[in-house]
Amino acid sequence: MTQLSNADIAELLAREAESVDGIRGRAYRKAARSAFLWPNEAHAILTQGRSLTELKGIGPFIEKQLRHWLERPPARIVPPSLRRDFLTLADARALLANHPIWSKSLRGDLQMHTVWSDGSGSVTDMAQGAAARGYEYIAITDHSKGLKIAGGIDEVTLSKQMTEIEAINQSKTEGNTLIILKSIELNLNPRGVGDMEPAILRQLDLVLGSFHSSLRATEDQTARYLAAIRNPHVHIHGHPRGRIYNYRLGLRADWSRVFAEATKLDKAVEIDCYPDRQDLNFALLKIARQEGVRISLGTDAHHPWQFEFIGLGLAAALKAKIGADRIINFLPLPELLRWSETIRCT
Repeated sequence: MTQLSNADIAELLAREAESVDGIRGRAYRKAARSAFLWPNEAHAILTQGRSLTELKGIGPFIEKQLRHWLERPPARIVPPSLRRDFLTLADARALLANHPIWSKSLRGDLQMHTVWSDGSGSVTDMAQGAAARGYEYIAITDHSKGLKIAGGIDEVTLSKQMTEIEAINQSKTEGNTLIILKSIELNLNPRGVGDMEPAILRQLDLVLGSFHSSLRATEDQTARYLAAIRNPHVHIHGHPRGRIYNYRLGLRADWSRVFAEATKLDKAVEIDCYPDRQDLNFALLKIARQEGVRISLGTDAHHPWQFEFIGLGLAAALKAKIGADRIINFLPLPELLRWSETIRCT
């Protein structure tokens, strides 16, 4: 008998959401997204005689529907492009469990947000959460001023945040050696130009450059990506495709050419590990591997509990057979900083 995975269930829930309105439709949509973060496969929970309501987003009504699907699995399930090629946390954990050295190689998380922009945790909260995971470093990448909807910060505010980070780095408690990198998620316009003064960007350890506008264009966007990669202030290109689960497909480009240019300039491209993004996705990661580009992993966390999303990115890189030497999060801090400084000097 066909055994439904959590990804299959997410697709079935998303389809149900499209067929009903109001509260019920919202409940199905919420459950579909929650399915990607269930720590265990739903079919295993059912086999053990446990209630499916222990899964996030599942109440008694939807549990009844899930039981029906699990006991009488529908025919082959193929998601539409908007919902295709997303890993579940259960899948990621199973894959990583068979390759424990991969997770142990991780030294830090290179994208997150705090109360300085649109996050709900302070810099200290994020640092403490990262230290508890045994990280060597994290990058605080709050949004820059052009993204007002996300509380983007200007140069004066960024300078104040840098002072706070320096103070936290200098006041380590015994046994805590975590270093917070001064960074930002620089908002790039379609010409690949950022919205912050170069003088302050040069004071940062890392600059993550991302597109946040004109993300529904249907024509080829290769020139736009090449401009972003060539921006002298950008070390990492964030969530490149710009896709969001069941909402936006993202942009098209000659990805081989984009990744080859990043390799030539020794820039990195990001796997944004946020469940709704997972961008770079598996299909693009195979092209990235062929071009030999550096890969950065960032959870896009807005609160410390979201650090668990890193497993989705780790598993995607492992599944795509990205070389460990190409993942900058595996670098010791001195090597990471030497790389970033080399980028700054080119």
